[in-house]
Amino acid sequence: MTGRIENGLPADLLTGVAWRKSARSGALGNCVELASLPTGEIAVRNSRFPSGPALVYTRDEMAAFVAGAKDGDFDDVLG
Repeated sequence: MTGRIENGLPADLLTGVAWRKSARSGALGNCVELASLPTGEIAVRNSRFPSGPALVYTRDEMAAFVAGAKDGDFDDVLG
């Protein structure tokens, strides 16, 4: 990948990165995938649309999200 990495970039343009998903992901492809970028940021994409847009977050932003998810901050969106 050459050029600037930014939010909304088609995820398939992020070459040379290893996308991975949670072991808790469903068999129907209803999951997100993450990839560490050479810049130190983390890209997120929808596994059903691997060439769709990638959202790019700093490590601190992802750490805050994961901590919030573990604390139950987002439980209300499920129901």
